Amino acid sequence: MECQWKPDEQGLQQILQLLKESQSPDTSTQRSVQQKLEQLNQYPDFNNYLIFVLTKLKTEDEPTRSLSGLILKNNVKAHYQNFPNGVSDFIKNECLQNIGDSSPLIRATVGILITTIASKGELQNWPELLPKLCLLLDSEDYNTCEGAFGALQKICEDSAEILDSDMLDRPLNVMIPKFLQFFKHSSPKIRSHAIACVNQFIISRTQALMLHIDPFIENLFGLAGDEEPEVRKNVCRALVMLLEVRLDRLLPQMHNIIEYMLQRTQDQDENVALEACEFWLTLAEQPVCKEVLCGHLPKLTPVLVNGMKYSEIDIILLKGDVEEDEAVPDNEQDIRPRFHRSRTVAQQHEGGDSIEDEEDDDDDLDDDETISDWNLRKCSAAALDVLANVFRDDLLLHILPLLKELLFHPEWLIKESGILVLGAIAEGCMQGMIPYLPELIPHLVQCLSDKKALVRSITCWTLSRYAHWVVSQPPDTYLKPLMTELLKRILDSNKRVQEAACSAFATLEEEACTELVPYLAYILDTLVFAFSKYQHKNLLILYDAIGTLADSVGHHLNKPEYIQMLMPPLIQKWNQLKDEDKDLFPLLECLSSVATALQSGFLPYCEPVYQRCVNLVQKTLAQAVLHQTQPEFYEAPDKDFMIVALDLLSGLAEGLGGNIEQLVARSNILTLMYQCMQDKMPEVRQSSFALLGDLTKACFQHVKPCIANFMPILGNNLNPELISVCNNATWAIGEISIQMGSEMQPYVLMVLQQLVEIINRPNTPKTLLENTAITIGRLGYVCPQEVAPMLQQFIRPWCTSLRNIRDNEEKDSAFRGICTMITVNPGGVVQDFIFFCDAVASWMNPKDDLREMFYKILHGFKNQVGDENWRRFSDQFPLPLKERLAAFYGV
Repeated sequence: MECQWKPDEQGLQQILQLLKESQSPDTSTQRSVQQKLEQLNQYPDFNNYLIFVLTKLKTEDEPTRSLSGLILKNNVKAHYQNFPNGVSDFIKNECLQNIGDSSPLIRATVGILITTIASKGELQNWPELLPKLCLLLDSEDYNTCEGAFGALQKICEDSAEILDSDMLDRPLNVMIPKFLQFFKHSSPKIRSHAIACVNQFIISRTQALMLHIDPFIENLFGLAGDEEPEVRKNVCRALVMLLEVRLDRLLPQMHNIIEYMLQRTQDQDENVALEACEFWLTLAEQPVCKEVLCGHLPKLTPVLVNGMKYSEIDIILLKGDVEEDEAVPDNEQDIRPRFHRSRTVAQQHEGGDSIEDEEDDDDDLDDDETISDWNLRKCSAAALDVLANVFRDDLLLHILPLLKELLFHPEWLIKESGILVLGAIAEGCMQGMIPYLPELIPHLVQCLSDKKALVRSITCWTLSRYAHWVVSQPPDTYLKPLMTELLKRILDSNKRVQEAACSAFATLEEEACTELVPYLAYILDTLVFAFSKYQHKNLLILYDAIGTLADSVGHHLNKPEYIQMLMPPLIQKWNQLKDEDKDLFPLLECLSSVATALQSGFLPYCEPVYQRCVNLVQKTLAQAVLHQTQPEFYEAPDKDFMIVALDLLSGLAEGLGGNIEQLVARSNILTLMYQCMQDKMPEVRQSSFALLGDLTKACFQHVKPCIANFMPILGNNLNPELISVCNNATWAIGEISIQMGSEMQPYVLMVLQQLVEIINRPNTPKTLLENTAITIGRLGYVCPQEVAPMLQQFIRPWCTSLRNIRDNEEKDSAFRGICTMITVNPGGVVQDFIFFCDAVASWMNPKDDLREMFYKILHGFKNQVGDENWRRFSDQFPLPLKERLAAFYGV
């Protein structure tokens, strides 16, 4: 391309005019600029003008030239495949020639442009790019070297995978040794680029880097004391990642690395300190943590504790000096999107907790969500939390002396950090803290009325971390004073405190459950008053506190005076919100809990609520069809509306039972469910199967005509990769079989094989195992001839998964099924009879006829084998099992 392209003067002026206008703050000017840019995209050489302004027009000011390059970058992103060859070649050429521009801003813009072209699949079609950039690294000219390195760093970040693939003839074999040479370069900026480039390849264990791992680590150590913060930060980041993937290479030097990281965690530059602090978080996940770190705890503990104080900038960002802001409306950008956790059906266990905790980690250190999200304070607190879980009470030796000083310190900032420390170690050091709690809890309850809002809010969180212990003590000692003070904080005049108090109260509700019943009037009074007081963001948290209260006290909420307090404000909000308002999510979740708790008490409110839920499902499905058929005219719907509505319908069905029958009869909910059960989004299927099970229990007459259509869909969803979908489908099949009785027979073979596979699968979550066992038992109860022949394939895991759940209806029907199947196929249980004995012994008080079934099977087996063999057999039993069977069944 010898004939060099030249711009037309008039065209050039027009574009410069546009670039100037686009820097205007006025939005209408901005809009007209956008339109003109779109029109100019029709001209093939428009992009030539843009690159010309960026690289050739040195007379223009830098912001304008850079802007021209950034507009070009957006065009590359959107239309690169339509650029004529001449244009793309011209752009590539200009980029490579100007990567060393004397202005850092222009160099950076050219670098961004290069990496954008590269990531459009052009690394293959631009073979000279990488060799050329690597060659430019050796330039005597600083600007050229720095510009090339900047571009390479961006390419390594954006295209790491392709660089390490066969598509490109493995350029990293050349590039990585090349980068390592620059770790000793005289310019800090270049040293920093060099480490950042190599760092992109640690986590993926890229072969080319693994070959040079020792020189890489040696070079890192060489830069440990670098005077440039950016270099130190990249060294720390490298060591943190190496800890994850190449611990073996670091171990010989571990003592020195830990000493170094201790210094860096106290670096003057907060960004370096933050990177270094991540080291402790990563180390805590490694099995060697205890062994390599125990000698350093006396030094590390005070460093982490020190990092937990608010920095001056935090306090400015948090408006820490503003004590009262309850009347200030929220900034809508600050309200984070909430995620609805769809309904999963789980069994109750001995000891009373349902299986929430497999995924429930939401009381982590989220006390100050709004600040520059992740900072040294949060990282230090998180590190202390994980280390407390590793070292348990051994950590207290080092923490307690510090805590005494902090917690009673006259300066609020230091006292506040002490309260955070106390909360951070709660989980790991609970046992060792117990002797101090009778003195500390009252002190914390006092801190709830501290004059500084930031002290009040952190105290709410820390107290919630000790809620379990508080509830285990006589209620008047700690629970009552704590609850009284927390309720005052729910009505605090500071929004941050309101938020912390509401979240803490929800945790307290989960721990205290029915212990709260005596105080219900007082609690509801406060929560209802908060409705009139709260701004937008905290209202959403208040719904959660009310829903959790309903879950915790259950039917105790069903008293006319409580309903009178609680329902009017909820229904008022319900009427205010439009169908497309996302605030419906937390409100629907809250109402679902309330409806389940109030049972018949919810009847006066159920019709409009039911109708609206059905409408939300219908609207969402209709929108989805429009989007599928005409995507260019219709947006995809937000399916969360449908999911939350299905879950509230489940709550209604569970709460109202048979009373929902009329509503179901007058609506097309079953037709809608048939569509939802086939939706491609797993959460939609999950919620529709939960609703199917609940409607099966509440009004089977309306479900029964659809069973022939529903069963094949349920059979197709027994895929244990999608745990919650599979779990709810399994549960629904069990509920359906109880209602169908022997008419279930045509459907058994559709599902039995998959259920038996799931119950025998290693690493299946407890909830899914239990529901699978119950459903197999129920199928066997109604169709023993079909299921009993497979008894031997599932009896052992069946018994072990059901021995820990509480006596209830589901367990009852499942055990009747297993007894019936043993009668049909006694041979199927012989090899695993000890497991059956153990499962029988797990019953506290079975119904008389079920106890009779157990008695017959145990004695039948004993008579079959004879006394001598039975004695030898029962000598293998653990003593408690032996005694229980003797006491209850006389064997």
